[in-house]
Amino acid sequence: MKRVIQSAIAAVTLLSSAAFAQQTLLQEITESGELRACFDAGYMPFEMKAKNGQFIGFDIDLGKQMARAMGVKYVPVNTAWDGIIPTLLTGKCHLIMGGMTITPQRNMQVNFADPYVVIGQSILLSPKLEGKVTSYRDLNSDQYTVVTKLGTTGEGAIKRYIPKAKVNLFETQSEAVLEVTNGKADAFIYDLPFNAIYAAENQGQLTHLDQPFTFEPLGWAVRQGDPDFLNFLNGYLRQIKGDGTYDRIYDKWFKDDAWLKQVQ
Repeated sequence: MKRVIQSAIAAVTLLSSAAFAQQTLLQEITESGELRACFDAGYMPFEMKAKNGQFIGFDIDLGKQMARAMGVKYVPVNTAWDGIIPTLLTGKCHLIMGGMTITPQRNMQVNFADPYVVIGQSILLSPKLEGKVTSYRDLNSDQYTVVTKLGTTGEGAIKRYIPKAKVNLFETQSEAVLEVTNGKADAFIYDLPFNAIYAAENQGQLTHLDQPFTFEPLGWAVRQGDPDFLNFLNGYLRQIKGDGTYDRIYDKWFKDDAWLKQVQ
């Protein structure tokens, strides 16, 4: 019996040692001195590439502020959207800070911190349809062609809410919306912030139906199995929302258009 107990204790000790030996992401970030954040540049105003080659945007500023609070360097990792989750899962970045909507399918692959902003899908419409099409329901017909970016929640919204329409998907949101501007498609379905800014920049070229028809919370995504990192992210978000830091950064990117000069 004594030998059995000793063996059991040894096994527990071995498992505990293995668990402690496994480095957490917070430890990795501290030791490397870097916070590597994934995003796909081009999503206004969340992450963009400025004329000087630097990355700017709402998510970029939040990431820099987080790295500063951790005492490490912020390292941007610009990644194609269709490969952004694999990039996270293979350890090439520590988290996704790139306007990612929390969905059940994605949540099966990654863990999400609490939502840091809530958006929805809106519609940029060809001017010839102004007054004729007043909501997404009117587009649910095979007489219309709608476009969006491949692999986004815009694609999911089309499949769910506008299944009868003809659909064309593009690698970037810029390519997709130009189809409507150039008269090759009837409507562009995409996230409200991008559409609002695009409509303001291209007044008269497109009609913005700015009432979102989906509810989409955005969250920072991390690899599964690291509750300490999730705890840190949620605590950090509460802190910056409570001390005014979040509002200051939000107002800079969503309530002021001075930054547009940097990307035009």
